[in-house]
Amino acid sequence: MLSPSRSINCMFAAILLIILNCSSFGYGQDKKKQLPEGTPILWREPTDIRNRDLLLGPGGEAMKPDLSRVTFIKEEKGGYSKKYRIKDGRGRVWVAKLGKEAQSETAAVRLVWATGYTSEINYLVPRLTIEGKGTLENVRLEARPENVERFDEWTWAANPFAGKRELQGLKVLMALMENWDLKDSNNRVLVVRRGARNELHYVVSDLGTTFGKTGGQNSPMAFIRSIKGSRNEPDDYVKDKFIDEIQGNMVRFDYSGKNESIMENISIADARWIGGLLARLSDRQLQDAFRAANYNASEVQLLAGAVRKRINELVSLQSGPTTTERR
Repeated sequence: MLSPSRSINCMFAAILLIILNCSSFGYGQDKKKQLPEGTPILWREPTDIRNRDLLLGPGGEAMKPDLSRVTFIKEEKGGYSKKYRIKDGRGRVWVAKLGKEAQSETAAVRLVWATGYTSEINYLVPRLTIEGKGTLENVRLEARPENVERFDEWTWAANPFAGKRELQGLKVLMALMENWDLKDSNNRVLVVRRGARNELHYVVSDLGTTFGKTGGQNSPMAFIRSIKGSRNEPDDYVKDKFIDEIQGNMVRFDYSGKNESIMENISIADARWIGGLLARLSDRQLQDAFRAANYNASEVQLLAGAVRKRINELVSLQSGPTTTERR
């Protein structure tokens, strides 16, 4: 008769053998979809930037969800926020995000899109009734168009735009919005069918951890959850420092978050470039980005004013060893 310890060892050995056998036949392995051929796109010149409607965002009037009847399909797993896959009154599919990130993500998508970057299509619904789930407040709806297929993540370190100005500008925009959750799994390649050809849109798909602060938050559980900042906290956003210092021709941001290394080696020229695009947005447009996310009037003024201040910091950057302090 085997001793208890030998029995346990035999059991673990058997389990390990099963796992190895399954692996050899391909069971339990994640299979990534093969990305089809197409034109990689991260950014397009926004020639109409002064006329872009930041209230409706990238989907415009045409893509607005039909809320006459909203039915539940399934719960979406993973991530910080609870999410439901739903169908609207016209039969179009959306992913509904609940909770704290819904507002910040809605506003962030509009700033990303306004400056020419590829983005998701989303809308903030202040009050939404989902059959079987009840009535919910401040729900972000993200479109799942039939002509768009979602593929796996792209990485900040290796992508078709590495070293190019548009990628560097996107990093600066992430710092401007205080997006501290820049892990690769928050990025997606969206394959958009344009007749017989494909466009491969490289998007930052999850922008919920924005408009707060980087570098930790006042929570006794922060160290357990490895939290690197707050989200959707206008007061935090306004108070947080943006630019730390200038080192020669490079700019260093006061940024602490996941994947911090991507904020290294940002040139003043690249920072001023994205700042120049943002500077073309009117105060009304900036305010509309936050109105679209159902912030109240005082929060709209607070957030839009803070974004404008950061834009001004970017466009006024000058080379030199002098530390740049926020005023």
